[in-house]
Amino acid sequence: MSYLRKNIERLEAYMPGEQPPPEAKVIKLNTNENCYPPSPKVLRVLKGFRGELLRRYPDPMSKALCAKAAKLYGVPADWVLAGNGSDEHLALIVRAYLEPGRKAAYPVPTYALYRTLARMQDAGLAEILFDEDYHLPVEGLIRSGAVVTFICSPNNPSATVAPAKDLARLASRLKGILVVDEAYTDFADENAMSLVRRFKNVIVLRTVSKGYSLAGLRLGFAIAQPDTLEGLIKIKDSYNVDAVANRVGIAALSDQAWKDKNAGKIVKSRAKLTKNLGRLGFRVWPSQANFILARPPGGRAQSLYRALKKRGILVRYWNQPRLDDKLRITVGTEEENRALIAVMKEILR
Repeated sequence: MSYLRKNIERLEAYMPGEQPPPEAKVIKLNTNENCYPPSPKVLRVLKGFRGELLRRYPDPMSKALCAKAAKLYGVPADWVLAGNGSDEHLALIVRAYLEPGRKAAYPVPTYALYRTLARMQDAGLAEILFDEDYHLPVEGLIRSGAVVTFICSPNNPSATVAPAKDLARLASRLKGILVVDEAYTDFADENAMSLVRRFKNVIVLRTVSKGYSLAGLRLGFAIAQPDTLEGLIKIKDSYNVDAVANRVGIAALSDQAWKDKNAGKIVKSRAKLTKNLGRLGFRVWPSQANFILARPPGGRAQSLYRALKKRGILVRYWNQPRLDDKLRITVGTEEENRALIAVMKEILR
């Protein structure tokens, strides 16, 4: 006999990208990690970390870390809530706002965790299709009547950005909360941070996983007006950001030059990789992230994914509608990208 709730029994778990062991000799272009190392300031903090800080509980509100993030984002410190990766904020938002009889909305294809989290709460779903060029379906999202609307921008897996003017239209007309998930914004030309001051119903999420090369740390931020954050604070874990993440996060945010230099290298490599894939007959959607969505010649994505994996190169493939003819490819180092193109040429021949 199962004691699980019925919706949990039926739930299809979220499946992260394949994570081979660190010693595996593969070119890993499947989970959008930054291909460059974190700031030397981060590594110095880790090397000199005092055991006393681990013996004690961390600051439950991560005040020093949030103050650092607030200065960077141009908002007051009480407009920032730190979390165990921005995925924790997504979970808090779902727990705070969704239940049976309430609905979440988002354009699809997008980050599949939104669906999983909403179904955990047994909430309704409004999945509004993107068009072929991934324009934001503003009117469809408004008509959905959702309590929470999730927009991933740059979107995962398309790497396309939702223009700020479209997000402002959404925020002004939605009757619920608008969550703008900006995990990949460090590689983009625009962001939605200014909307937080204009609209009380907007929550912007940021992370150190991508731009700062700290996916293994698990640290993110929710930025919103204090009245909006109040409900999330009520239900967060007491000490949701550990002592290491608090100190390392401050060090990472203190080195914008390092982050910007690496992001700039990735943007240049992204342009070169896009051009080289185009020469091989791929259709590549315009990317504003550290990955690209590409349709191989003839849409033979699954066979190409398998052939690459046999040769030690991991990319992301989904066997589902709208994505089963495409691959999502993380932008690697120049050496990794050259190896990818060389192997693709061999396979396609």
